[in-house]
Amino acid sequence: MKNYIPTLALAVIIAASCSSPKGNSPYEAQIKKQIDRMTLEEKAGQMVQITIDAALDPSTGELNQSALDEMIGKYKVGSFLNVVGGVCPSAEWMSGIVTALQEKSMAELGIPTVYGLDMIHGATYLDQGTFFPQEVNLAATFNPEHAANMGRILAYETRSMQVPWVFSPVMDLGRNPLWPRQYESWGEDPYVQTVMAEAETRAIQGADYNNVGLENAAVSIKHYMAYGVPATGKDRTPAYIPDYELRERYFRPFKACIEAGALTLMVNSSSINGVPVHSSHKLLTEWTKEELNWDGMIVTDWADIDNLFQRDHIAADRKEALVLGINAGIDMIMDPYRAETAQDICDLVREGRIPMSRIDDAVARVLRLKYRLGLFDSPTWEFDYSKVNCPEFVAQATAAAVESEVLLKNDGILPLKENARILVTGPNANSIRTLNGGWSYTWQGTDNPAYVERFNTIYEALSARFSNVKYVPGITYKEYGDWQEEDASGIGQAVAAAAGCDVIVACVGENTYCETPGNINDLSMSANQRNLVKALAATGKPVVLILNEGRPRVINDIEPLASAVVDIMLPGNYGADALAALLSGDENFSGKLPFTYPKWVNSLHTYDYKVTEHREVMDGAYNYDAVMDVQWSFGDGLSYTTFAYSNLSVTPEEFTAGDEITVSVDVTNSGDVKGKESVLVYSSDLVASIIPDVRRLRAFTKVELAPGETKTVTLKIPARELAFAGDDGKWHLEEGEFRISAGGLGEIINCTATSDWK
Repeated sequence: MKNYIPTLALAVIIAASCSSPKGNSPYEAQIKKQIDRMTLEEKAGQMVQITIDAALDPSTGELNQSALDEMIGKYKVGSFLNVVGGVCPSAEWMSGIVTALQEKSMAELGIPTVYGLDMIHGATYLDQGTFFPQEVNLAATFNPEHAANMGRILAYETRSMQVPWVFSPVMDLGRNPLWPRQYESWGEDPYVQTVMAEAETRAIQGADYNNVGLENAAVSIKHYMAYGVPATGKDRTPAYIPDYELRERYFRPFKACIEAGALTLMVNSSSINGVPVHSSHKLLTEWTKEELNWDGMIVTDWADIDNLFQRDHIAADRKEALVLGINAGIDMIMDPYRAETAQDICDLVREGRIPMSRIDDAVARVLRLKYRLGLFDSPTWEFDYSKVNCPEFVAQATAAAVESEVLLKNDGILPLKENARILVTGPNANSIRTLNGGWSYTWQGTDNPAYVERFNTIYEALSARFSNVKYVPGITYKEYGDWQEEDASGIGQAVAAAAGCDVIVACVGENTYCETPGNINDLSMSANQRNLVKALAATGKPVVLILNEGRPRVINDIEPLASAVVDIMLPGNYGADALAALLSGDENFSGKLPFTYPKWVNSLHTYDYKVTEHREVMDGAYNYDAVMDVQWSFGDGLSYTTFAYSNLSVTPEEFTAGDEITVSVDVTNSGDVKGKESVLVYSSDLVASIIPDVRRLRAFTKVELAPGETKTVTLKIPARELAFAGDDGKWHLEEGEFRISAGGLGEIINCTATSDWK
């Protein structure tokens, strides 16, 4: 039995004993010697990162030597990123590109370049990469082993490309479901995010962040921070969050990953409380580098220094924007097409607007990363990467998909009968693209048949498992262009085909998108798709509704028409195989929602809402179980079996901040099918000086039980975890009663002394 607590080593997942990088690397003498002999131009170049497209001949796709002479020879650029034309390459091709860059950089500078790639749910910019489900799916497993497996595999496969740095994990709390990057997050809960992201961080980097091995890579935890809660729901738009909430919900997961050894951090592209994060000295320097004594590196997101003057209007021009960003704590500037930024930095130092001490600190952080990656000794490397997309990796990705798909409703229609005549319909029924979502082979997730022909769509996976399956799409997506455009001319054909079936599997949801192109104005599922479901339900045939979407689209008018509902979200290349196994009963559902599924477009909530938000229960009743008028709650998820909780015990009954709380509960499989249950333990602060959350997740684990089997689950919670952040900048654990709950059971314990700390 394992208890997943933030910042504690996850020994069951990966053998690691990391602590936060704190200026004690074994490379400090080399770094100082290197900096002492560098010119200002060489230092400035190390602080600039360029997209590889800018270094290629557009007619041949090969490296342009004159461009490299300018970028590396003249401007001393120290880092590159991205894939050519936004399309994933082979490992061999990418290795050749990186090798050529390293040869040029070592010849010109004697300093290796560092190459980075977005690898979001596996090695998703590698043509043969192993794709896991998106992070929101992995959160639904409530099983950090899947996050660790993904991290280990994506690091190994990325290294096969001669790339040692990944912009992952994504750590943006998805607390506004309109946000188009919701699927990249670990859901709405900071504790789940902490556990999962820390597990992935340790797995990607390995056991020793000072010596990252050839099967591991450096992480860039992103996007620091509160990127996922824009007030408008639109990508890269402002958030408004009090500092105490920033501390409690958004900063703590980043802090945990830094303490787990995270070597780099990428910045939120937008603003918090009117201050662009790229210009916030408080957030970039004080909270991370100073408070945590962290010696890692901070990199901007795409062209975000330019946004300080072009979009945000807090700087008059590029030079002023550079001053603001670098002096705030930026170490590397992702200025994708403009190597001349290095010259701007030199000019600003000579003008006295950026102190040399800040330049030397930034360059030391860049060089420290390169030393930790072993690039000075081996700018390129030879290693046997024959396991790329091997059966072991595929099995782990498939297992993650199985545990990530969530059964939300079932009137008994599932599992499907072996001899059932099945109609598979809907725009997501015969698409690999929609199983993966964005950041899959391409930025927007558009399919290339050469990459995906070996994988099964939902229709193909069901056809392989059942003997009588028919496919009529009813609605199709536009293949290229606007991802929201649909052709609904086939609804009548789908309705006609229903006459010859026993059950309808309607696969609806979203086409693929990523970032700003995914902005929407209405969270409702498209009218076309809802009309398809209504027309199918009118035939009288039972409908199994499959939701294949990157964010929870509102379906309150069609949910009552369905006999069963499964939210598969974005389960990856093996998600359809997982679904077929689940619908047939070969596997059992165990996923639980890591977010609140809204019922109404103008009533968006999270499970940890303030007690004053739900007026219907304020007449003396404390709504411990966080039931609001939502479609489904955080933590919801059914199984083909049932689980009963009993004998909840919480000790000690009285505690103070230094104690550890032990929670024990018996979980019994009360059905007749083997199953896995995620045991979620919550706390409720009954009275607090700041309006308390109705409940907060504090610990979880997952157990597998045979029919009739009972296991005692024991979880431990440091009492300090029950504290809240106040608007005075301190943490407070206040005297009074707390309710600890699991599986519908609850016990009251008492904090006997108030404690405050910074």
